[in-house]
Amino acid sequence: MNLRDIHTPVMLERCIELLAPALERDGAVFVDATLGMGGHSEAFLQRFPKLQLVGLDRDTDALRIAGERLAPFGDRVHLVHTVYDGIADAVTASGFAAADGILFDLGVSSLQLDVPGRGFAYAQDAPLDMRMDQSAGTTAADILATYGEGDLRRIFERYGEEKLAGRYARAIIAARAESPIERSGRLVEILQAATPAAVQRTGHPAKRVFQALRIEVNRELSVLERAVPSALGILPVGGRIVVLSYQSLEDRLIKRAFADASASTAPKGLPVELPEHAPKFRLLVKGAELATDEERAVNPRATPVRLRAAERVRPEHAEGAA
Repeated sequence: MNLRDIHTPVMLERCIELLAPALERDGAVFVDATLGMGGHSEAFLQRFPKLQLVGLDRDTDALRIAGERLAPFGDRVHLVHTVYDGIADAVTASGFAAADGILFDLGVSSLQLDVPGRGFAYAQDAPLDMRMDQSAGTTAADILATYGEGDLRRIFERYGEEKLAGRYARAIIAARAESPIERSGRLVEILQAATPAAVQRTGHPAKRVFQALRIEVNRELSVLERAVPSALGILPVGGRIVVLSYQSLEDRLIKRAFADASASTAPKGLPVELPEHAPKFRLLVKGAELATDEERAVNPRATPVRLRAAERVRPEHAEGAA
């Protein structure tokens, strides 16, 4: 398996451009909160010869592959097996007080999608696992076997934004009464049979259900809600963060977190903004930035990406604040 053939880092040059001002000093610390197979990290380590990397991933296979890929960089590389809401503890455990630059490349990784047997891809028949960390937790098959109709409908609606959530939940309950739903191929068959022909022409009926199951299995949104404030909290003045999102639920969460961080906390009507109320971050891009047409042509996985970035401009506790 050639890693460079199956893993093309999304918006790599733009990520480097945005984070470079924070990483150019000797000994700067870069946190790749979603290490995957190390494509982004390898490029950053090459571009900044004095950079220290803290790479996080919950997937032990990813950590092993990235460790081999990044071995030439020696003691500049610090890899941590953790979910990314553990970012602050991971940085401390690696021997650093703060992070100068942070990158989140959210969603499912190339490794999880492309390597057979993980159950993430509806185009491949495999056991319905979907755990990013295969050493612990509930599988997608477990959810399909134990959740009631109401809970299945809830996750399909909330995490998949699926209009046919109720129909699919009922179909799954009926099908599992005959035999357990343990493979992705069987789940796809159930969903296709429950989908009106007119709807099937508008896209694959399994796409949103598989997304919803993956998010539920890995608790992705609740983890992200904790991870972003934690990441912002370990950036010093001048520190920068870039987040790549691939679906609207993630992007809305990031948009809201960055908007809160870059807003004044001064009460309305206050004639002068006191230092403790001034925004602590500034946004580095207007809205969400998209991949270029050229990048989407070369790397189809960049098609849905939404990039947001911010820089800390004031310390967490301003001098003179109560």
